[in-house]
Amino acid sequence: MPDLAWMAWTWQTGLFFAGIASLLLVMTLLAIQRSETERIGALRIPTTRGDRLFISLLGAAFIHLAWLGLIGPDLWWASGLSLLYAAAVFRYV
Repeated sequence: MPDLAWMAWTWQTGLFFAGIASLLLVMTLLAIQRSETERIGALRIPTTRGDRLFISLLGAAFIHLAWLGLIGPDLWWASGLSLLYAAAVFRYV
């Protein structure tokens, strides 16, 4: 097993990577089970589920960075805001 001491592995870091891996697994299973169709939403560009997942993850990263810079290190509210943002992206984009 490789030495992973170069990264600060905490349970939060592990939970983050497990969450991303779970999202990718669910998206893969959805793509196998139901074919992806592009739809045009508020952005007026055709997007698939994978595109909307990428947009929501990118937006969540910016929300968390802005929260850190403007509010402070308590990120629970930023995570909740990111979930609301992701729900809006999947619904309207």
